[in-house]
Amino acid sequence: PLWKIAEIESFNEIGIDFTVEMCAQTTGMRLDEVVNFWWEKYKWNSPSKEDIINSIEEKMIHLITKNGKLMPGVLNSLKLLNEVQIPIALASSSSMSLIKTTLNTLKIGNYFKIIHSAENEIAGKPHPAVFLSTASMMKLNPMNCLVLEDSKAGMLAGLNAKMRTIVIPEENSNPEWANQSFKILKSLNEFQLNLLN
Repeated sequence: PLWKIAEIESFNEIGIDFTVEMCAQTTGMRLDEVVNFWWEKYKWNSPSKEDIINSIEEKMIHLITKNGKLMPGVLNSLKLLNEVQIPIALASSSSMSLIKTTLNTLKIGNYFKIIHSAENEIAGKPHPAVFLSTASMMKLNPMNCLVLEDSKAGMLAGLNAKMRTIVIPEENSNPEWANQSFKILKSLNEFQLNLLN
């Protein structure tokens, strides 16, 4: 939810009447790709795309630090996987600075064996690169990986990587695209180890 606030504020500041529905079109994409997507549509002259990227990122860091909180079931899912020694990775379209801010704020960084950002890949989600690289770092066959995602771009990246992909859509949403996934969960409170079998 904090992404939407930062995105809407940053685009409103340059005169684009940005909406929550517009945010949904690029959810899960890498920030530079999000800004490029909207630049192609609106072709603003100033500020630069780089300035907008920085604006959104600065707002996000502030919002995460001030308001970031764990979503339902996250901590229990991490603990459950940890107890049975199943390695967990974080493979995100977000920049490493945003990932670190989030992990530090939520105090969950220790649960992850690998933390990887798509900022170092040829493309962000829905391209599978970030997932494939992460699987390689973990020395795992992609087909033995389970992906938990909340966005269409993320789900497609997981499917494109040939990984079992579970979608936890945004609260109070029931997107049709999620039907392509292995399973849809209302929240991570529904996560169980048998989903790995």
